[in-house]
Amino acid sequence: MSIHVAGIIGLVVVFLIGTVRPINLGALALVMMFVHGTIFGRSVQDMYRGFPVDLFVLLAGVTYLFGVASNNGTLARMVEGMARLVGDRRALIPWSVFIVAALPTMAGALTATSVALLVPISLRLARRYDIAPPMIGLMVAHGAMCGNYSPLNAVGAVVHQALASNGLQISSAALFLGNLAYNVGLGVIIYLCFGGLRLTRREPDHPVANRQGVATVTQLPAGPRVAHICTLLAIVGVAIAALAFQLNMGFLAFGAAALLHLVFPASSGEADKKIAWGVVLLVCGVVTYVAALQQYGTIDVIGQRIAGVNSALVAGLLICAVGAITSAVASTLGILGAMTPLAVPLINRGEISLTGLIIALAISATVVDSTPFSTAGALAVASADDDERPRIYRALLIWGAAMVVTAPLLTWLIFIVAAG
Repeated sequence: MSIHVAGIIGLVVVFLIGTVRPINLGALALVMMFVHGTIFGRSVQDMYRGFPVDLFVLLAGVTYLFGVASNNGTLARMVEGMARLVGDRRALIPWSVFIVAALPTMAGALTATSVALLVPISLRLARRYDIAPPMIGLMVAHGAMCGNYSPLNAVGAVVHQALASNGLQISSAALFLGNLAYNVGLGVIIYLCFGGLRLTRREPDHPVANRQGVATVTQLPAGPRVAHICTLLAIVGVAIAALAFQLNMGFLAFGAAALLHLVFPASSGEADKKIAWGVVLLVCGVVTYVAALQQYGTIDVIGQRIAGVNSALVAGLLICAVGAITSAVASTLGILGAMTPLAVPLINRGEISLTGLIIALAISATVVDSTPFSTAGALAVASADDDERPRIYRALLIWGAAMVVTAPLLTWLIFIVAAG
């Protein structure tokens, strides 16, 4: 059995065991990676070389910062202020966060940055207004994905650079608008599937609204006013530094949280214990295993064999499927950088549209980022309260699986078959 076949079988076994038994998939993935690597003579250093340091720091840092904000009452006051602005228009909340999440990515921010800033507040607003937390998490994630292929965004730059290195180019507007339209369509489906129509009906006895349509003021955690102000300034500072100056948001969040915890130890409480270590282990373990497979060349081998398929249409569908499957549990930028060149031989046959294939591949590789194993989905799960986390994890797992299955097929039909 080759190293590539064994690696894929090992990944399938990890997911099967994790599905039927209550054990963290990340821990299983790390063990399987060690067994697989040892059998095929890989060093331990090679095995964990793909550990997602940036993702680890981002997940831990953001949940630490918002843990401080939650403990000292700042997060509750932020939600209280937003609730007063919203009033009884709760049907608009999902679309509001969808639009707000899209703006930073259209301006050049990565999806993870936009989701990290917005999802903790949005989830608490959802709880206040009795909106399904998975809906809000997915609306934030797919709203942020709307800007993935903006001319200012680095994700689009990866695709264009990979094409340029092979002497090819496509319209930036076509890629951006195709991705935007697809995610808006997904937003409509999310809204309908997770109870959006219920939000349009007035419910006078709803626990979060009074006769004036303003959210009822709840008892806020005690905390000195100066701590609230400093925490809010810290969150705004992290946002500005990450969005405007492209500084690492994870380390910024860690620094801000540690400083607040140091200056206000009493009101911050044990905020470090609110870091979502279970989610961090889950995501980092799975991503590290998949990264090891990438390093061993497994993804490239699969892509090369697909490119050799006689029918260009079938090969195009298979490449989109591989892009979706691998990106769901690995670095999206890495997958796009690896898969885009593999599409070039199909394009050179002249049987399918260059623009259509690249748009289909680009969308397939990014809409799956809502799975709990990708950055956007992992942030949504990690930012949830403990009692909501299992529900959000299951919903995002099912939704992500649906994206893995449907995105390659639908984008293939829309952008390749229909456009061809």
